Amino acid sequence: MERKRQQSEKAKPHGLLKPVAVGKLAGRYLAHQEGLPRLPVPPLQQTLDRYLLALQPIISEEEWNHTKGLVDEFRRPGGVGERLQKGLERRARKTENWLSDWWLKTAYLEYRLPVVLHSSPGVVLPKRDFLDQQGQLRFAAKLIEGVLDFKTMIDNETLPVEYLGGKPLCMNQYYQILSSCRIPGPKHDSVVNYSKGKRPPSHITVVHNFQFFELDVYSSDGSPLTTDQIFIQLEKIWNTSLQTNKEPIGILTTNHRNSWAKAYNNLIKDKTNKESVRSIEKSIFTVCLDSPIPRVSDDIYSSQVAAQMLHGGGSRWNSGNRWFDKTLQFIVAEDGSCGLVYEHAPSEGPPIVALLDHIVEYTKKPELVRSPMIPLPMPKKLRFNITPEIKNDIEKAKQNLNIMVQDLDIKVMVFHHFGKNFPKSEKISPDAFIQMALQLAYYRMYGQVCATYESASLRMFRLGRTDTIRSASVDSLKFVQAVDNPTKHNQEKVELLRRATQAHRAYTDMAIKGNAIDRHLLGLRLQAIEDLVSMPELFMDTSYAVAMHFNLSTSQVPAKTDCVMCFGPVVPDGYGVCYNPMDDHINFAMSAFNSCAETNAARLAHYLEKALLDMRLLLQSTPKSKL
Repeated sequence: MERKRQQSEKAKPHGLLKPVAVGKLAGRYLAHQEGLPRLPVPPLQQTLDRYLLALQPIISEEEWNHTKGLVDEFRRPGGVGERLQKGLERRARKTENWLSDWWLKTAYLEYRLPVVLHSSPGVVLPKRDFLDQQGQLRFAAKLIEGVLDFKTMIDNETLPVEYLGGKPLCMNQYYQILSSCRIPGPKHDSVVNYSKGKRPPSHITVVHNFQFFELDVYSSDGSPLTTDQIFIQLEKIWNTSLQTNKEPIGILTTNHRNSWAKAYNNLIKDKTNKESVRSIEKSIFTVCLDSPIPRVSDDIYSSQVAAQMLHGGGSRWNSGNRWFDKTLQFIVAEDGSCGLVYEHAPSEGPPIVALLDHIVEYTKKPELVRSPMIPLPMPKKLRFNITPEIKNDIEKAKQNLNIMVQDLDIKVMVFHHFGKNFPKSEKISPDAFIQMALQLAYYRMYGQVCATYESASLRMFRLGRTDTIRSASVDSLKFVQAVDNPTKHNQEKVELLRRATQAHRAYTDMAIKGNAIDRHLLGLRLQAIEDLVSMPELFMDTSYAVAMHFNLSTSQVPAKTDCVMCFGPVVPDGYGVCYNPMDDHINFAMSAFNSCAETNAARLAHYLEKALLDMRLLLQSTPKSKL
């Protein structure tokens, strides 16, 4: 490690001899990355103790006693736990991040369910006020220019480094989201990134009426096209694709990964098809010019848009207007609805939202220069030769997709009564406050608590992704059980609420410092598979299955823009909940599956609103204790 650093310092002067883009400090990004600490492997005993603690609220005492026996066996001196821990520590010494490759594989690339709903998140942006094709294309052009402006910062390595609690964060994910794409494979997928090559791509993909176009967004001198120029190019695309394509080739990307891998290999046997697919994969990003979504009343409009962002509405609407393997797809519809959907493997939500914040600010800027109107070449239409076999694959994908679309129950709720300023005024972490409201809502609906996943960023560490904040704790259980108990005084309830939010805050801090339990347990399990020892009982235990069955899968994705991210549930009988707390309101997106009789997104929204209001009332109507 030290040697590597010395080498990189030695190499720097030579770097400065090369022609360097304006504003670029050679090796600046790498130097920053080198300075970040490596992800630690937590102490084994600490993780096992915390695992037992995390199980307490979600399993019976009898099951807990059984599991405690398995944990004690696992942690025996000289036992299997110690062996696996040593293996992990060895791995940590040898790799830049002991977890990142494993996580990419197990969480994404080996996951075989469709990326649509099961993996890819969507983002709903505030509705735009254009109502026609001109407005749609003008906004899309400005958006494209905004992304290219952000890309310049990535290319020149002038992206401001982000900090959390005074510590610099890993910026690697920003370098993975442009010019990248997921490629299906028979057993596992892969991700390709073309931005690192000798000739990085200079085009984007535009999709309209299920037809794909390659649009060059840089002039011959290397400068990005202006909004006016992009607008003219988008008009050409629009005018040459007025009829909907009969065979929506993009629908293939919505299928189960194994089926799609087979169809993909079949598709690219043809030279023309292969070139078209490569063009999409290499493009910097994709812009989907959608037809307007079916008219609905205002109260369900944003939920409808969220569904459009996640899946495109099915084969009759806009789902064929996508290539779901593409990392970034910006969606602009004729009716003013807009947002994006992204393939999750290369990045978490926050870098995507930071990019969106940048674009939204950029679209507000006035046009500075009227560009000289040099005639631009016609954007290239990507051709596909559809054999009967491919047609058959498309039909099957349509059927499967439409079943998924019917199954998604999604509700976007804007909670108007207060935002993050209220919990702050009570000296409570807004995130912990919202998580406790979710715990209370779930408890009131089901009479019990469940394993709850909230993502925590590990970006304090080199190549860090996420770990799990377990929001259902011993303290949260005591709080939710007390709220509706008439024998408890308000003073006690408030103290239990404060204790529960403090416990959540403490778990969060522990997680972002690399000391949570979930990724460590996963590492021990994967180490066992790698070492070919038989799977330890601990991981075959029912309690472990319960702990990993996240009925509530949640994420806070804060943004400056008044938007909300959304994603599907991770288990058939669960909920996906994402929220963006603004100063005076909170945007929520909740999803469930219609095929599960026990879950209902609107019902959760109703209970969540009540929980938030009840918690505020509790705090406001109880005199502050003299603690």
